[in-house]
Amino acid sequence: MLCRYKKAFEKIAMGLLSFMPDQKDLKLLQETIRQYETDPNWQLFLWKQEDDFIGLVGVEIADDEWIVRHISVDPSHRGEGLGKEMVKQLSKMDMDCVIAACDQTAPFIQKCKAMLEEADKEI
Repeated sequence: MLCRYKKAFEKIAMGLLSFMPDQKDLKLLQETIRQYETDPNWQLFLWKQEDDFIGLVGVEIADDEWIVRHISVDPSHRGEGLGKEMVKQLSKMDMDCVIAACDQTAPFIQKCKAMLEEADKEI
């Protein structure tokens, strides 16, 4: 289940963000978290499974697009479809918005969108 980021989740969020290739530096991680905390157009969500946060997705809201800036899953839970499920849940949060990607997340988001479109055809 997607949960909105709260300051109490800062260390967990930083740990999950650090799995992104461009988020290895501590100062950069702190700046990224600050961006999500201070800019109302940047929203961060954590994926909770049972009692643990095991994934994260961050978006920039721009007009009718939700641009996925960050998405990561704890390595011990990769390959379970959690990233795709996070994107699916995001798309349900605001049906009028289009899920888009930045350069870094584009390959994964394109796969997710293709999977979601295929699932819609089967219904």
